[in-house]
Amino acid sequence: MALSAPLVCLHGFMDTARTWDLVLPALERRHEVVALALPGHAGGPALPCELGEAVMADAVEAAMDEAGIDDAAIVGNSLGGFVALQLAARGRARSVVAFAPAGGWAAGDSSWRELLALQSSIHEAAKAAAPHASAILSTSDGRRRATRHITERFEHIPVELLAHQLLGLTTCDAARLIEYAASASWELDAARIACPVRLVWGTEDRLLPWPSAAARFRREWLPQADWVELEGVGHCPQLDVPVEAAQLILGFTG
Repeated sequence: MALSAPLVCLHGFMDTARTWDLVLPALERRHEVVALALPGHAGGPALPCELGEAVMADAVEAAMDEAGIDDAAIVGNSLGGFVALQLAARGRARSVVAFAPAGGWAAGDSSWRELLALQSSIHEAAKAAAPHASAILSTSDGRRRATRHITERFEHIPVELLAHQLLGLTTCDAARLIEYAASASWELDAARIACPVRLVWGTEDRLLPWPSAAARFRREWLPQADWVELEGVGHCPQLDVPVEAAQLILGFTG
């Protein structure tokens, strides 16, 4: 069977490109898949000296250009979901599936400050835990603690993948990105998005709670999008419920 359009996968803040590992086998049966590492993250390019609101989208667009991809189906999670929508506004997306995209807080909602503080504490805790990763992840309780902010289900996730993500988290240039995010405007030129968009949110998302963290997407930016609510699912559906996540992607990219 001939492959469909290229599929670009974008991970979330402090995550790695391997967050898509559990859905890749299904996606690769239909698409040429490119899972990119964002700047300042494990496996990605270093952050530039000056940070701007387009730094992530610029880097992904440059990587697409280098790979000879004019436009693609794009899937993103969290920060990667917001970047996917930025690229759609630039005309680089044939379709977008965004799992809990960042940036959707309503005007006056200051809960994003609590999120940045939580992410800072997660980063510090990961650096302290990294030397003991093998021991921590050898127990069910340790794996639960390592995944509690991103998934509701965790026992099916390979320990090797969890170890990779934990170590990848420690190498993220989190301090600079958090400092920048505190002053960013998180604006999206949604009027320029012409491609189909599917927005997926887990009801148990502990980082970007549903529905409050989706307010601007629902009311201002993309109320006409295809909205999917996943009951009992956390922040990273691709890890939490990979079979369902793959179906949601492939059922839209086709």
